[in-house]
Amino acid sequence: MIKTVIIIPARFKSSRLPGKPLKKILGKEMILWVAKKSEKVAGKKNVFIATDDERIKKVVVKNSYNCIMTSSKCLTGTDRVAEASRKINADIYINVQGDEPLIKTNDIQKIIDLKKKIKQSVICGFSTLNKNDSEEIPKVVMNKYNELVYASRLKIPANKIKSKNVKYFKQVCVYAFNKTELKKFSRKKKSFLEKYEDIELLRFLDLGVKIKMKKISPSSFAVDNKTDLKRVNKFLSEK
Repeated sequence: MIKTVIIIPARFKSSRLPGKPLKKILGKEMILWVAKKSEKVAGKKNVFIATDDERIKKVVVKNSYNCIMTSSKCLTGTDRVAEASRKINADIYINVQGDEPLIKTNDIQKIIDLKKKIKQSVICGFSTLNKNDSEEIPKVVMNKYNELVYASRLKIPANKIKSKNVKYFKQVCVYAFNKTELKKFSRKKKSFLEKYEDIELLRFLDLGVKIKMKKISPSSFAVDNKTDLKRVNKFLSEK
């Protein structure tokens, strides 16, 4: 039987929104919203929050979730997942970013299902770019096989010919890896592309690892800043 675990990386010192995992959404910490969604997919015993902050650990443990303390020197969320994976025996490791409170459980399941079919590729979610999405959100372009070609904070493809038919897509931070891929990802510095775009997914491209993209619902969006946080609170309060 294939064992799947979900690891949620949670860092307190976010550059765009300090203390992000503990920011309240309708009175409940953001990290708990993500953990609850993950629990519905994998079961509570297979959900782990990976953090380097005692404040986050306190909230997580109080709510009976597994917590793994990781180094404060982790370069990215996936580095934190990779470190945590050394302490967890599993076949598939799902990284659900702690700033995706609106992620749908069936979308997480889609990522898991595809990884089971395509064992030798990293899997990442994507969806249609919405007009209200933050300008900072990573945009992705893929080839005809739905393999990632590039990701950028800029709007890509550039559309030099001004076509009205061009479609734009955004990365949704739900990834699937095996232990070998996570071990390969771990390093002491960011790769060339990753460093300049500040998109960790690009490290896999620099390492020659294929990334298969899976289209999921466009309703989710990452909370990158205070504006995003207000938007999520408003959305859920009106729901």
